[in-house]
Amino acid sequence: MGGKKVDRRWLFADQLGPHFLDEPGQPVLLIESQQVFRRRRFHRRKAHLVLSALRHRAAELGDQAEFRQTSSYTEGLEGKLSVCAPTTYAARRFVEELEVDVLPSRGYAIEEVKFAGWAERRQGRKLVMEDFYRDVRKHHRLLLEGDGEPVGGRWNYDQDNREPPPKKPTLGVGAPWWPEEDEIDEQVRADLDRWEQDEGVQFVGEDGPRRFAVTRDEALQALESFVTTRLHDFGPYEDAILADDRWMAHSLLSVPLNLGLLHPVEVAQRAEQAYRDGDAGLASTEGFIRQVVGWRDYVWHVYWHFGDDYRRRNQLKARRKLPQWFAELDPDGEVEAKCLSNALASVREDGWAHHIPRLMVLGNWALQRGYDPVAVTDWFHRSFVDGYDWVMVPNVVGMALHADGGAMMTKPYAAGGAYINRMSNHCGGCRYDPKKRLGEDACPFTAGYWAFLDRNREQLSGNHRMSRAYAGMGRLKDLEAVLEQERHRGASPP
Repeated sequence: MGGKKVDRRWLFADQLGPHFLDEPGQPVLLIESQQVFRRRRFHRRKAHLVLSALRHRAAELGDQAEFRQTSSYTEGLEGKLSVCAPTTYAARRFVEELEVDVLPSRGYAIEEVKFAGWAERRQGRKLVMEDFYRDVRKHHRLLLEGDGEPVGGRWNYDQDNREPPPKKPTLGVGAPWWPEEDEIDEQVRADLDRWEQDEGVQFVGEDGPRRFAVTRDEALQALESFVTTRLHDFGPYEDAILADDRWMAHSLLSVPLNLGLLHPVEVAQRAEQAYRDGDAGLASTEGFIRQVVGWRDYVWHVYWHFGDDYRRRNQLKARRKLPQWFAELDPDGEVEAKCLSNALASVREDGWAHHIPRLMVLGNWALQRGYDPVAVTDWFHRSFVDGYDWVMVPNVVGMALHADGGAMMTKPYAAGGAYINRMSNHCGGCRYDPKKRLGEDACPFTAGYWAFLDRNREQLSGNHRMSRAYAGMGRLKDLEAVLEQERHRGASPP
């Protein structure tokens, strides 16, 4: 057969889906580099997932793929190669210095060049995720009527998707779809054990059964199971926390999406089909689609739009080091604050927590305590199974810690115990009282909120969205005592 010879495609471990190849039979290069795990201390579960996904892809491709296990990427490179632009600044600099053909990135709802054009057309106006999301919906004709208007007459059903948790221990939707481990997983686990015992590689967190899809087939099964059995219940309680229901109705698709096994548009289209088939309600479907092609894509593009130095922004001058109990995921169970203890346990045991424990418990705590943004970003990146540089830099620097001074979000996501009490069932059995800001049983989130506002008064008091908070602080008669109390809390577990 004639035709142009196709270059061997070098696939990184987050480029494992079919859409990263130009044709089904294209030759592939896969490199497993141990150096990545020597440089940084990743969660044990994350290491397992990435290696399992890479090795499963190599097994699927068979003779179509060259699979090389090396100490570094450079050792594995050979021959004429092409590569889709990697997902980090460091990796892009690396491949651009090599003699490889670097193609535009793939795997997102909107190409980078199109986002750059969208941002330029705003003519200096602030980037707004909601505007971007609506344009993505229009571009891909997602949840639209024939005339281009949104199904149901509204673009956003957030107000229907912010219910507090139900008055029961679990949501009652049943367990998510779980994968079955195989001999590849067994070998990965044995290799990680050997690396730890004999080669000095260190991990954080606990090992355990694989919870997330690492192959294309598994990812499609997980997607199908979610949209037909769980999507309907996702929306109303997506912002709620239940102590005894870690997964609730969340999709657990962030891992296969971030491994490149699923394309976000196909995920959104399948969710829309579930709605049109009567398997899911409109509010839940819209909320999920907004996460997948709205927020996720927006974070990806913001990462590139703001530049590599964005990660080092620290407008609130937060300098505190991560205390050991936080950095190590509270391995000894010293943390008594139930919301924080539960969130850290979720990360320690599974390398995962849904977006509200991430933002309003872990991120909120780090924001209030003034933890260094670079350290917090690194912690999220290493500790979460779906954590990548492009994911965590905007989510932590811009959203959780407001370290960019408002370039991404209009106000800090700081909240006291009242929010956690409203959106979770943690506070009822906690030794701390969310209504108290002073005393031995004062909620550290409630007291910490006021200390955060006081410490950042100069930077935040001029923000009109913070005016009510500062007015409320001005009415506190015990403010000085609260501030003194918080100065002495130190790095001890709360």
